[in-house]
Amino acid sequence: MGGWRALAALGLMAGATFGATRLLVTVLDARTGRPVMDLKAAEFRVSDEGVSRAVESAEVSGGLLDVMLLLDTSLVGAMVRPVADNLIEQLQAKDQMAVVSFHSAADLIQDFTSSKELLRRALLRVKYGNVPNVLDALYAAIEDGFQDSNFRRVVLLLTAGLERSSRVSEREVLRVARRRNVSIYPVYVLGSGRSLFENLARQTGGAWFAIHDLKRSGGPPGPRIFEVVRSPYILTLDGNLSLGERIKVEIARPARYQVSALPLE
Repeated sequence: MGGWRALAALGLMAGATFGATRLLVTVLDARTGRPVMDLKAAEFRVSDEGVSRAVESAEVSGGLLDVMLLLDTSLVGAMVRPVADNLIEQLQAKDQMAVVSFHSAADLIQDFTSSKELLRRALLRVKYGNVPNVLDALYAAIEDGFQDSNFRRVVLLLTAGLERSSRVSEREVLRVARRRNVSIYPVYVLGSGRSLFENLARQTGGAWFAIHDLKRSGGPPGPRIFEVVRSPYILTLDGNLSLGERIKVEIARPARYQVSALPLE
């Protein structure tokens, strides 16, 4: 992970093909925000560029996590610090987490470790007062931060909710996330960037969380967030055709759902 403190190279191949016959899908009850965990393969409807793809199997994903905690270092970003402490406590024994602060670039504070003590110490070294470029930081962290990752790749984006003047586009971030098999979970304070955060999550198999909503539900936010992080399905699709960028997943049950998807290479 060395050498990625500055923004990573921006070049992306416009015609890149994302080969996958598996799809990571997160399904939440739109009313409660809680994961829906009892769906069967026949209840998923998947289409790609308008063409239906049959779902052969659907299993809830288990296993270990490589979690990158991407922490806003703006002045208002300090508001998310208590949430960061609580998220560290949710790690299971062999999960790993890295701490990365962001402003106009991404700075590695603590490399991947299973030590909660090292992670807590890393939070004490974060300095606030910068201007946040969320998309630039996401791109740099995803492109170079998971090179030695062995487990499921997750970015927990803790942000005040403001995006300034990033050089990279939302589309470029989504492309690199798909290429690296990374799911994005924004946790934000303010609402001005909500549509951006929702789309980043929706297109990468993640989910989004407003801190004021988490507070209303009672209790610390970490367990609620990690309940969702650990809840995605892995769908196996019929055939070996690569999935494009216009994937649509619907649930054949009479209720409202929040659905996100990430093709797995």
